[in-house]
Amino acid sequence: MKILITGSKGFVGSTLTNKLKLAYTVIGHGRTGYSTPDASEFFAVNIDSQSNWKACLSGVNTIIHLAAVAHNKSNDPELINDVNVNGTINLAQQAVKSSVKRFIFISSIGVLGNTTLTPFNEKSSTAPHTAYAASKLQAECALLKIASESNMEVVIIRPVLVYGEGAPGNFGKLVNLVDRLPLLPFALCHNKRSFISVDNLVDFISVCIIHPKAKNQIFCISDGTDVSTREFTDGIAEGLNKGLIQLPIPVSIFKLLGKLTGKSHQIEQLIGDLQVDSSKARVLLDWAPPVSMAETFSKLRVKN
Repeated sequence: MKILITGSKGFVGSTLTNKLKLAYTVIGHGRTGYSTPDASEFFAVNIDSQSNWKACLSGVNTIIHLAAVAHNKSNDPELINDVNVNGTINLAQQAVKSSVKRFIFISSIGVLGNTTLTPFNEKSSTAPHTAYAASKLQAECALLKIASESNMEVVIIRPVLVYGEGAPGNFGKLVNLVDRLPLLPFALCHNKRSFISVDNLVDFISVCIIHPKAKNQIFCISDGTDVSTREFTDGIAEGLNKGLIQLPIPVSIFKLLGKLTGKSHQIEQLIGDLQVDSSKARVLLDWAPPVSMAETFSKLRVKN
């Protein structure tokens, strides 16, 4: 089997490539100037409505579409839309013409919202709160339509925040924070949030490549164990072998700080609830996360 991975040099993509190359022929994709010794071949192709994927798709059975734009310096929603929506549709349409059997799309739990009263699942109403999440939802809808009109199977995966060694974004910032500061203000944060280890996400993707029951399905995916921000940062500290004291700052202070600074969204990501019910993946595909949070944290290293 030959597999094309877009975004193969990213955080998830590189881990996925290293796993899949042991069993499959892997074709890597990324930005110009990147190369990879891990994939059998590597292509640098822009992702937009005009991209030509013909060379990349020769003999490909499965596409795993990871590449996307989450934000950009000019904060241009048209760029996000062109890459995440139009670029995805263009790739999928060319995949159909090239007789690709399965298209696995890595979406985001953000298509359902940024906070929960009850855990999200595949039947939850969509409510994207960012341009990125909205673009992912549009791409999902377009892919399901393409699947209904062709022989290509589509699998949509909505992961929560992905963590692990070398993770960028909010997790990377938390790791650096824990490494540098002996005190954090989360003693009174009793929220519940779902996360997924990069190893668990990669394992689930690998199951979706071949499992017949994954055909044309949507999966909300997580480790299956929900933790508070305090528990999460305590775990990071233990993984880094760092001492950490949690200060008892009331949650109301965080919310006030968010309003005063205009960063209520970022504060909500720290102190709010975001839980996911991933039982569909476990029951339908008989999948269980192979790696614990503690095992993932034990591999953490801080970038100098």
